[in-house]
Amino acid sequence: MSLPLDGVRVIAVEQYGAGPWGSLYLADLGAEVIKIENPRDGGDVGRGVGPHFFGPRDSHFFQTFNRNKKSVTLDLKSPDARAVLHDLARSADALLDNLRGDLPAALGVTYAQLKAANPRIVCAHLSAYGRDGARAAWPGYDYLMQAETGLMSMTGDPDGPPCKFGVSIVDLVTGLTAAYALLAALTGARASGVGRDIDVSLFDVALHNLNYLATWYLNAGVVQGRERRSSHPSLTPSQLYRTRDGWIMIMCNKERFWRVLANELGRPDWIADPRFADYAARLANRGELERALDEVLQRDCTAQWLQRFAGKVPAAPVYDVAQALESEFVRAHDNVRDYGYGDGGVARMVANPVRVAGEQLPQRAAPGLGAHTDEVLAALGYDRAHIAGLRKRGVI
Repeated sequence: MSLPLDGVRVIAVEQYGAGPWGSLYLADLGAEVIKIENPRDGGDVGRGVGPHFFGPRDSHFFQTFNRNKKSVTLDLKSPDARAVLHDLARSADALLDNLRGDLPAALGVTYAQLKAANPRIVCAHLSAYGRDGARAAWPGYDYLMQAETGLMSMTGDPDGPPCKFGVSIVDLVTGLTAAYALLAALTGARASGVGRDIDVSLFDVALHNLNYLATWYLNAGVVQGRERRSSHPSLTPSQLYRTRDGWIMIMCNKERFWRVLANELGRPDWIADPRFADYAARLANRGELERALDEVLQRDCTAQWLQRFAGKVPAAPVYDVAQALESEFVRAHDNVRDYGYGDGGVARMVANPVRVAGEQLPQRAAPGLGAHTDEVLAALGYDRAHIAGLRKRGVI
């Protein structure tokens, strides 16, 4: 048995969130991810993103995005760095970067610039707005994408302002998209012997995630806005409801669940009630149904309802972060694990969601800046004098 990506080597020219999140999926599944960090500026900016740290330049943020990787320092702006990069490329299957759109070519990390060293290499580029067009040189971040692609306009309460997601969802989804794109291109390269460039951008992924709501507008002219209590735009009951001690999320997204819910609430008469008889009727009478469900659900606490609904009605409690991570189900499912530094210290983090039958995914903490530089370069055939010379000139 082995991990799915054992034997795959990926060069990662990355920092901060989206790119490192994509390469994290590869590293967790067994790929050797060699993270390139600039020695002149302290490496990945994420190392200093606070407010919580395990040690100097070892933030909780950085650990979250960079476990199971190797760190090699290399100043790609240095004239001497190009030869080192090409030597790395000869041994690599792919390169992933999350540079501003105009920078991959400037730093020599495109397929056209690396194919002489390795014609099979795949170069996956993750940028804000793409590598061509009017915005190629624009910086861009997650919340900007949520704002411009309409995602904020649909998030939050109708009476409040537009809202961002609780996490940097565009970064996370774009990182995962980049990992998927890289592996798709790698499959093609292994079949043909020829690599390629492949691109994803924060903007394109955010827009793509409008999903069926985009199709509604493009074909029916419907502009979806914010819905009360995090309601589904067309299915009901599928939203938050009040209980005696807080809130519960109920999602009867199939008709049969509505019938089960009505029976579990002691209101089987609702099943045939013309106001609630089917999706269309319930949507037309959503406000009335919300008040009726609130009235019944407030007779008991959330935990009591969840016990009653378990396995029959799709429902969930509304937890804060602590409650979510400390829940009995999370513990039983082994979702939180210790990632070791090698000296007895650990960083506790949420485990990768991919489960590999018969295998335990690696659990190594993120590396110190340049921790693997000498090891990786020595494996390429660089002797101590060569490595020392590169270090003296500030190349590594």
